[in-house]
Amino acid sequence: MSSGTIRRGLLAAAIGAAALWLSVFPIVAAPQEEEDIRQLLEKSLSVVELDKEIARIAEQQTTVAGKLEASREALARQEASIATRREEAGSVLRAYYMGDRDFLLTALVSSKTLDKLLATLDYFDVLFASDRKSLHAYAGQYQEIKKAIGTLENETKQLDDIESRLRAQRERLAALQQDVDANLSGRSDEEKLRLLIDEMTNFWKNVGFYEVKRYFKALSQAMKNIPSWVQDNKDMLAIDGFNYTMTIPEDKLNEFLREQNELFQSLDFRFGDDMVTVAGKRDGLEVELSGHYTVENEPKNGIYFHVDELMFNGLALPETTRQSLQQEFDLGFYPQKIVSFLRADSVQVKDGNLIIQLSIRL
Repeated sequence: MSSGTIRRGLLAAAIGAAALWLSVFPIVAAPQEEEDIRQLLEKSLSVVELDKEIARIAEQQTTVAGKLEASREALARQEASIATRREEAGSVLRAYYMGDRDFLLTALVSSKTLDKLLATLDYFDVLFASDRKSLHAYAGQYQEIKKAIGTLENETKQLDDIESRLRAQRERLAALQQDVDANLSGRSDEEKLRLLIDEMTNFWKNVGFYEVKRYFKALSQAMKNIPSWVQDNKDMLAIDGFNYTMTIPEDKLNEFLREQNELFQSLDFRFGDDMVTVAGKRDGLEVELSGHYTVENEPKNGIYFHVDELMFNGLALPETTRQSLQQEFDLGFYPQKIVSFLRADSVQVKDGNLIIQLSIRL
């Protein structure tokens, strides 16, 4: 789909939603009335996103159930295979325990010639090698079975957790849909509100969601280029012995982002007190996300961004959507890509600056 087609679709959908909004409110509505409608639209969007989350979890459930079944079959095959190895290993151990190998010592001490001694030693070597092979084969298969049982237990627990999440999300969806229906039922403008909800949710499903993902994808790609950008702008990096301070002003970051992607021409990063806000508006679509940075060491040391709130055309999207996008797109960055021996110690957002304390990792 071309960008022109997307823009026309966005504009048409936005105009349609606006027209419906005005038809619901032909004159200026009371603030409480507007707030009620906004909450209804947010809940309706949450219904759409929960429905999608349920489908995703159900797909995950199917995948894990398939793995669990395959693991059970593999364990059954391994248990059947190890029966023979167990008997062989048992025979070897019984032979040593019951003294059945004592004749070897007798043969060794009774060797009268060097040739006979060497032949006996060769026999020892073959016999002991066979014994070791049987014991090692059994030990190896036993360890494989223990590993398979551990995998089976983990997959069973994972499947139980998924089923619990699926059940909880279905209950939440049913309650939310019931709440929306109850709020709509009996209103004089019920039909118009349902049309508005349909318009907004269709706009979100068919256009809005993909445009929001475009923003996240572009941001994620831009964040990967921050280390090389900092290297080219060393005035943002102050050195004090073994400690470093990186200070990124919001105006410089916005300038950098606009060089990365034309999508950011209408996007602004704003650094408040311990809060980052990213807002953009174009072609009838308005996106705003707010969040915070933390320093974390797992899976690797870095500055990680957490999305606390995500707004689409003035409507708050549910937590499931925020988490899904946050997991799919990494909006953090990693100091060791600036200089390999650096590690992040702390991060602070203050007075329009992102301030990161770094130290040398020995």
